Amino acid sequence: MANKPFLNLRETITGMEELISQRPVPHKNKHFEKPYLRDKVQAIYLWWHKPVVDRELLQSLPNLKVIANSGVGMDHLDLKLIAGFGVKMANAPHAVSNSTADTGMALLLASARRIIEVAPNVEYCEADLLGVEVTRATLGIIGMGSIGYKIALRTACLKYSVILFYFFFFPVRKEQEEQLVGATYCGKLESLLQQSDFVMVVVSLTPQTRKLIGKREMELMKPTATLINISRGAVVDQEALVSALQDGVIRAAALDVTYPEPLPRDHPLLKLKNVIITPHLGIKTEKTARMITEEAVENILAALHGLPMPNEVKL
Repeated sequence: MANKPFLNLRETITGMEELISQRPVPHKNKHFEKPYLRDKVQAIYLWWHKPVVDRELLQSLPNLKVIANSGVGMDHLDLKLIAGFGVKMANAPHAVSNSTADTGMALLLASARRIIEVAPNVEYCEADLLGVEVTRATLGIIGMGSIGYKIALRTACLKYSVILFYFFFFPVRKEQEEQLVGATYCGKLESLLQQSDFVMVVVSLTPQTRKLIGKREMELMKPTATLINISRGAVVDQEALVSALQDGVIRAAALDVTYPEPLPRDHPLLKLKNVIITPHLGIKTEKTARMITEEAVENILAALHGLPMPNEVKL
């Protein structure tokens, strides 16, 4: 094995699966301090943002060629810093779309029918737990990438009226995909917010999308509307969200992401009945973990062999 410049794809995936199936442990850059490791490391596979990639780590790995991320979001990385060291970057956009879309729909349905509020040992009046219909409701999807498209596909059986807002980083409308899912393009975010019974946020976190959904945007939503966030916590202004939920500006929220993660135990969001919070479960399935690893390995091997990477992320 020591003489092999590259690992066999199946061997690599199996070894990575064994690592990620174990209990998570802290990753520290000190693991690369030994000279014989520093010179040998040519690739880093990030699992759940670990190890932390900073200037210290990059300076300690003179032969590093590529960093492959276990997911699509790259907001935890300083892309300019990494590129400055001549290191290529890749993500895994295809592996995560189905499981993340499933999570979004699960949150939508659980919130609409108030499933989390109902427990066998809780006394309640049935009239107090009336939910809202999802069939023939209007779903506004903010962001029509691969995940947004998969969400739209899942709405067909519920006969949703789907409206889309691409936001600025989609330079070209995907009209064929719109037609396939029966979606209507919405040119203004304000219009989408005003029309939707459910608003699902599916965008990358960038300086432009930070606090994309704030006080003004929530006030444009219907008082019966539900906000679902499966993108990044910082895309939603959480202070404004707390006020909107407390004051009845919107009906409810369902969040797979928060800022920070996890929230402090005394955070106001954790005390509200009309919010569901899950611990960033979007991609956490066995099948997705394997697919992410396969995608990462494919990108790593391509970079090390001097070939084009299938999912290279460029500035």
